[in-house]
Amino acid sequence: MDKDKLDIRAPIFGQLLGRGTGVGWLRVAILALLDSLVLVLAWGLADKLGKDTEVCFLLLGCQDWFEFLLTILVTTIGIGAASGIYGTDDRRRGYFNLLKSLTLSQSVLLVIGYLYEPEAVISRSTFLLSWLFTLSFVFAERSILHLAILQLRNLGKIRQSVCLLGQANDIKKSESILAKTKQFEIRHQEDLSLRDSRDKDWSDTIARLREKQVDEVFLCSQLSVEGQLFLYWELKTAGIHLRLLPVGIQLPIQASEIKMVNGIPTMRFRSPPIIGGDYWLKRLIDLAIASIVLILASPVFILLGILIKIDSPGAVFYKQTRVGIKGDRFKVWKFRTMVQNAEALQKQLEAHNEMKGGVMFKMKDDPRITRIGKFMRRYSLDELPQIFNVFRGEMSLVGPRPFPLRDVERFSEHHFIRQEVLPGITGLWQVSGRSEVVDFDDVFRLDMTYIQNWSVGLDFQILFMTIRAVLGKKGAY
Repeated sequence: MDKDKLDIRAPIFGQLLGRGTGVGWLRVAILALLDSLVLVLAWGLADKLGKDTEVCFLLLGCQDWFEFLLTILVTTIGIGAASGIYGTDDRRRGYFNLLKSLTLSQSVLLVIGYLYEPEAVISRSTFLLSWLFTLSFVFAERSILHLAILQLRNLGKIRQSVCLLGQANDIKKSESILAKTKQFEIRHQEDLSLRDSRDKDWSDTIARLREKQVDEVFLCSQLSVEGQLFLYWELKTAGIHLRLLPVGIQLPIQASEIKMVNGIPTMRFRSPPIIGGDYWLKRLIDLAIASIVLILASPVFILLGILIKIDSPGAVFYKQTRVGIKGDRFKVWKFRTMVQNAEALQKQLEAHNEMKGGVMFKMKDDPRITRIGKFMRRYSLDELPQIFNVFRGEMSLVGPRPFPLRDVERFSEHHFIRQEVLPGITGLWQVSGRSEVVDFDDVFRLDMTYIQNWSVGLDFQILFMTIRAVLGKKGAY
C-alpha cells in the first residue's frame, strides 16, 4: 500500500515535529521573552536603588550592560527551563517551583560574581532588591498571562484539539476531567468496545483524526501492549501525540513522561523506538560500519566464493524472499551453504523440525548443508553478503531477523509487531544462544525486548556480543 511505502520510520517535515508542536514552541518563546523583559526591569530597578551601582557590574565580571544582562538572562532562563517552568503542564504555573528556580538562579549569579571578582565588595542591597523584584515581577507577569489565557480559553480560543480513545464509561470520565481545564477541545471520540481487539490496522482512525485536525490522542482505557505500540507508531508517523489518561488504564511498560493537567497525572509517550531521527541515526551508523566491513572483508568474499564453487555445483550466492519492515518482501543475500534443491527437500524434513511452535524451521544435522557450508555457518560467514541488503535499505546491522514467507505465514497476530522495524543481520536472539534458542516465543520475547529498549549503545553492545559469540561458535549450526 502507498501509505506503507511512505512510512520508512521517518515522520519528515510537518510530521517530524508533530501537530501542535509549532504552537507549543511559540508559547515557550513568548513566555521566555516576557520573562526576559521583567528580568531586565527587575535588575535595572535594583541597580538604580542599590547602594553601589558599579558593584553589580564588577561582581559579575562584566564591563557593560549587554554582558551584564546576558549573564543574568542565560542563567535565570536556563535554570528555569531545567526546572520545568517553560513546560506544557502544571509545573509552568507552580509558584513554589518558580520560587525555587528564581532563588537558585540568584544564588548561582552570586557564585559566578565571587569567582570572577572575589576581591569586589558585594552590594548586598542590590542583590537582595533584584531577588525581590524578580520574584514579584515574574509572579505578576505569570499571573496576568495565566488570567489572559483563561479568558481566551473561556471564549473557546487557543485550545488544543484532542481525541478521546477508550471505553464509553472511561471516555465520559475523561471528558469531565479535561473539561475543567478548558485547555482542550475534544473534537473526536472513539469507543474501543466497538473495535475488534485483534485488529492492528488503525488507518481509518488516523484518517478521521487528520480530517478533524486532532493534535493529540488521550488513551483512557486499557489496550494490549501490541495494540499500544502499533497505535503509537501509526500516530507518530501522522504527527499526532499519544498520551495516557489513567482512568481505566494500568501503567504501561513503555517509558513515558508524566505531565500534570489540573492536578491529574497524565502520561505522554516519548518518541517510539527506532523511528524518525532515531531511524536515520541508526541508518547512518549502518552505512558507515557496512562500508568499513565491505572494504576489509572483500578478500574473504573472493576466497569464500571460490571455495563454494569447488565444493558443490551451483551459484555462489543464495537469494531468498524474506519479509521486512511493514511486511515488505525483499531478497536476502547469503553465501550458499546448502545443495541446490534445498527448498524442495525441506518439505520432506518438516517432521524433524527442532523449533518449538512450528513457526521457524531449524534442524541441527541438516543433510542439505554442504561441507564448506558447515564451516561458514559455524562462524556466520554465510551472513556477510547481507551487507548489500543494508546498503539497499532493506536491513539494518542489528534488529529482528527477517523470516521467510513459510515462517511468516505461521505467525500469530501479535508476532507481526516485530515487522515495524528494519530486520537485522544480528540481534538479541543471536547473542542469546543463537540456534540454542529452540522456542519461538523466546525469540519473539527477545525481539520485543530489543524493540522497546533500543538505543545506539544497545546496537553497539549487540555487535560486540555478536563478534564474541561467532568467535566462540556458541550455538551455531
